[in-house]
Amino acid sequence: MKLPWWGVLGLVVGGTIAIDQGIKLLFLEGFRWESQCISLILARNKGVAFSLFHQWSFILKLILPLLIGVFIYFFHKEGFLKRYPIATGLLLGGGISNLLDRYLRGEVIDYVYWHCGFNFAIFNLADVCIDLGVGLLLLQLFYRSWKLKKLKQ
Repeated sequence: MKLPWWGVLGLVVGGTIAIDQGIKLLFLEGFRWESQCISLILARNKGVAFSLFHQWSFILKLILPLLIGVFIYFFHKEGFLKRYPIATGLLLGGGISNLLDRYLRGEVIDYVYWHCGFNFAIFNLADVCIDLGVGLLLLQLFYRSWKLKKLKQ
């Protein structure tokens, strides 16, 4: 039996949130692991990417749900939710999980710190899922466009 698109979407969104929040709880309870290139450590981020706008934490709590709502509306209107449930599910699951942090804890919990050769931003699984969702969505859109052009020839 094939799972309907909304089932795939729900599983990806729910799975992303559950796994990310579960990992964050481990770090909040004191888990820590360090190596020469990657360290798994607790970091609290009141801003967005690279801690930008950390002084506007309250405003972010108001703006980000609206932004997620706009994305859901656009994805639904354009048929992306139905056509690309894994990519949009990763995007929405990551965004909602980080938004959940802001409402539950007043900040986003980050825990992956890359410091091999250069210091990179500290991030979490939700951030990775957002990046993967964007990448997968772009690949699928380019592929679809390429396929449609090929059919017209």
